[in-house]
Amino acid sequence: MSDDSKQSKFVPYVSSSKSLPELTVTAIILGIILAVVFGAANAYLGLRVGLTVSASIPAAVISMAILRGLFRRNSILENNIVQTMTTAGEAIGAGAVFTLPALFLWKVPVNQGLFIFIVLTGGFLGVFMMVPLRQLLIVKEHEILPYPEGTACAEVLKSGEEGGTSAKLIGIGLLVGGLFKAVGDGFKLFKTEVETGISNFKNAVVGIDTLPALLGVGYIIGPRVAGQMLGGGLLAWIVLIPVISFFGGGGAQAIFPAEVPIAKLDAWGIWEGYIRYIGAGAVAVGGLITLVKSLPTLFGSFMDTFRGVRANKGQAGYAVPRTEMDIPKQYVIGGIIAIILIIAFVPVTNVGIIGAIAIAVFGFLFVSVASRIVGVVGSSSSPVSGMTIATLLIVTLVYKATGFTGINGMVAALVVAAIICTALAVAGDVSQDLKTGYIVGGTPWKQQVAMMIGVVASGSIIGFILILMDNAYHMGSAELPAPKAALMKILAEGVLGGDLPWDLIFIGAAIAVTLEFFGLNSLVVAVGIYLPVHVSTPIMVGGFVRYFIDRFSKSDAIREERNDRGILFASGLIAGESLVGVLIAILIYFGTPIPDNALLSSNLIPFILFLLLAGLLWYVAYKGKKNRV
Repeated sequence: MSDDSKQSKFVPYVSSSKSLPELTVTAIILGIILAVVFGAANAYLGLRVGLTVSASIPAAVISMAILRGLFRRNSILENNIVQTMTTAGEAIGAGAVFTLPALFLWKVPVNQGLFIFIVLTGGFLGVFMMVPLRQLLIVKEHEILPYPEGTACAEVLKSGEEGGTSAKLIGIGLLVGGLFKAVGDGFKLFKTEVETGISNFKNAVVGIDTLPALLGVGYIIGPRVAGQMLGGGLLAWIVLIPVISFFGGGGAQAIFPAEVPIAKLDAWGIWEGYIRYIGAGAVAVGGLITLVKSLPTLFGSFMDTFRGVRANKGQAGYAVPRTEMDIPKQYVIGGIIAIILIIAFVPVTNVGIIGAIAIAVFGFLFVSVASRIVGVVGSSSSPVSGMTIATLLIVTLVYKATGFTGINGMVAALVVAAIICTALAVAGDVSQDLKTGYIVGGTPWKQQVAMMIGVVASGSIIGFILILMDNAYHMGSAELPAPKAALMKILAEGVLGGDLPWDLIFIGAAIAVTLEFFGLNSLVVAVGIYLPVHVSTPIMVGGFVRYFIDRFSKSDAIREERNDRGILFASGLIAGESLVGVLIAILIYFGTPIPDNALLSSNLIPFILFLLLAGLLWYVAYKGKKNRV
């Protein structure tokens, strides 16, 4: 049986012969608002823990609640456009915060114009380069590539009659998360960080950031991933830090890279001076290992895509159904060429022709790979970090070989990596959105245009958000470690500057390799090593809540229903805290006085409040009306 006959059996929810309101003014306005909101929220989350969350399902639920509930509009295709634009904001947030905060860490002059240029060029390349792949990856391989987030979002849209209850869960979570953040970090009524030393164990510290977003992240990623992340944190804070204190505490001289003798450093000082470099080496190698393990898939994806593009040539000459209409090829090709030329010759980035060629080559290669991989493992498991690290290392080596070094060379290499990272994030998300559209019967070119509108909306404010965050919390601090961007900074400095503590980097690299032999996800554990253990602990609490939900559900159907409720509420917690975090940053930026110290200094109060919040998450997921058995 031919591929065409297999393809013809699929019937979308809205047939190609039927036309419903889709790219409407109402959908565009709502999509822009949600793109900005989720872009800001994901930026905060990415700077805090180096992770971002998918916005497609929460966006679809919110869209249905507003369009159906308030405006009495019943077009599933309008809702699809809204969630498409919202995921653009999420992708822009991820691409930006994984790379661009390195500029703040270098203390180089930054401006919003540079940020906007980087994310817009990367975002448009991600959309344009995905357009020729839609026919192959979404249509011809519909039964092969599941695109988990896209398929799940389509099911949410199709079951729109349940949108009111789902939206209520997100809304309650948003209010609870926002209130907790406002009372804790805004009004400073109680501390949001609790830590304690371990008796007779020098500089061994355990702690917890009692924040709702971290609880929500833990629930979403589940106990296995959360546990491995916490394992990395415990390895750093109750193994490596005490070891460094024990063996280095007798010397009176500072040991590079720290500027103070180890005997005079507390746990935080050792973390800042030594552990972050070990963690950076582990994260870099963990990312590259993830990429290497994906090489068979990468190569197969590239070859399948290449063959598919060649097979699609010359298929014009027939009436194209509404559900098969992409942006015309001439606009796509022209757009890609124009963007590459702009990158090469506009002085705002200074990446030069070499950087533009690298963006064209790695963009084409990695976008095709990312678009296929997310179809199998989902956007959250795509090795975007590994591909970005590979891009950065290759470009820095080429720059060094051509004599382009120093801070200018490092910034140029980072800009190339940032454009590629944004393109990969957007391409992965637009692939999921096109899968959703294919199932529900959306018009592809309208979704592709909607994605670009979302890129512009979120990209226009992401620089402002980063500047706000830096002014309020300071990039690289314990409050805002920006782990992925700090890693990019260290790698660029190492290749072009050569002034890194390579012994510490190699220790981290060796740890990552060892973890792989233990059968663990080295990248996840490495992120735990790099971040303070205070971040991993609340994530593990969320993972425990998810574990107990799974453990005490009597059937797969009940477990899935409970987890759906939990994920929606957890998404609300994340969005609520993140948005209030951005609001606090805005208030600080404009000079509003924020208390320096918590009114209540007790460690017990925030800990109890956090446990109550975890109990509420469990109750919402487990005790929902439909879940009673």
